[in-house]
Amino acid sequence: MALDDFIYNSRRDYNKSDLHEDMMHHSPFEQFKTWFELAVAKNYDEPYAMNLCTIGNGFPSSRIVLMRSFDENGFTFFTNYLSEKGQQIAVNNKVALNFFWQSLEKQIRITGLAFKLPEADSDAYFKTRPRESQLGACASSQSQKLISRKWLEDKLVELELIYKDKEIPRPAYWGGYVVKPLLFEFWQGRSSRLHDRFLYELQGDSWVCNRLMP
Repeated sequence: MALDDFIYNSRRDYNKSDLHEDMMHHSPFEQFKTWFELAVAKNYDEPYAMNLCTIGNGFPSSRIVLMRSFDENGFTFFTNYLSEKGQQIAVNNKVALNFFWQSLEKQIRITGLAFKLPEADSDAYFKTRPRESQLGACASSQSQKLISRKWLEDKLVELELIYKDKEIPRPAYWGGYVVKPLLFEFWQGRSSRLHDRFLYELQGDSWVCNRLMP
């Protein structure tokens, strides 16, 4: 089969689970926790990987980042503040997150506002990172054009010598964000594309949940 025919004609039915009103928690954070715990229990590979979408120059930009914690205050991740995503968040902190656990036929969309974490939180997390990752954060001016791979590797060697037998301090340009949600959508794949979708919207201090059309 030709590649274009494969893409055009590929189909799969979703039939592993369903989702009903009486299965939905009052809190979208509790609903997320329930599904996340299921993904962990099913040994889903990197269930904490999420697509982060930011906006820059009028165009959306997306990439996979790793969620490092979540609670009712929001979802956290860490990055270089001077990276493309960091610069875009500085201008427009409206962002979107997406978790897709294919083997479970589940997807969660989250829309919210991103804020920098306190420096103490970024310091604490940086200390937990492998030493190689700490050095990598120091060596890389993320998203900037690179002269050559060798230049980066030489920079890493230089930093290894500088910090030999020393604690590596967190660079000021590296740290965490917390995304405070305003909207959650929980999607469960269903047969014949009649998927189950539930939307939580923050209205005042309360979350309102409604079923959506597939």
